[in-house]
Amino acid sequence: MYKILEKKVLNPVTKMNVIAAPDIAKVCKPGQFVMIRVNETGERFPLTIADFDRKKGTITIVYQEVGKSTKLLGSMEKGESLLDFIGPLGKPSPTDKVYGTVVAIGGGCGSAIVYPVARAFKESGNKLITINGARSMDLLLYQDEMEAISDESYITTDDGTCGVHGFVTTVLGELIQQGRQIDLVFAVGPVPMMKFVSKTTEAPKIHTLVSLNSIMVDGTGMCGACRVTVGGQMKFACVDGPEFDGHQVDFNELMGRLNAYVDYEKVSDEAWEKAHGGGK
Repeated sequence: MYKILEKKVLNPVTKMNVIAAPDIAKVCKPGQFVMIRVNETGERFPLTIADFDRKKGTITIVYQEVGKSTKLLGSMEKGESLLDFIGPLGKPSPTDKVYGTVVAIGGGCGSAIVYPVARAFKESGNKLITINGARSMDLLLYQDEMEAISDESYITTDDGTCGVHGFVTTVLGELIQQGRQIDLVFAVGPVPMMKFVSKTTEAPKIHTLVSLNSIMVDGTGMCGACRVTVGGQMKFACVDGPEFDGHQVDFNELMGRLNAYVDYEKVSDEAWEKAHGGGK
């Protein structure tokens, strides 16, 4: 059993838990994920590690309550325990290399995933530029944390309530047009965002990595649900990734596959809401 040591509501749709998991905290690296099962009747689902503390033996997870399983997780309180918490899984981010200038981009909940990776890029000696985006100011995550580790830090909101009025690609495009030296772009967020980040960097040939964690299901490659086409070859996001060259990902196929079970997810979510009245 894995005890919840801390619980926070980060914004209207996002929560954060700190979990006691010393064995995972000892060996995990930025970019890896864990598989969670709240209780015996719950399904297994993956969440990327948002932070870790090796001394305290803790793992931090950040998630949006978008369906039955994440709402069940969100209903758990400090002091309660999760049944399964397995990891670390997936290949770690390539943060031990000095690239030069790295632009780390987070969109929505993706900012929580980007943070430990961006921090590791900085600790390896890279110049770090961060772009943190959300639909509106109240949905921004990790503003202070990202700014603290950055050489340059930008915020964008779709509605203009904070920072630059526009998308993360608005700032990224401006940096490229200014002729800034950019050696690597690392982006995590909604699939359309990662698609357009990759399109923005394609012509100038800036190496771009994206995390396809949102399509993962069982985390071991056995279910086959996370199949993606990368460079014309089939890959599994969970065991071959979750990070891939954004210029090689077939994003149109990816978005189609992400929508394959929307109707079933809706039925499950509605049943949860009916049974629990929105959670406990």
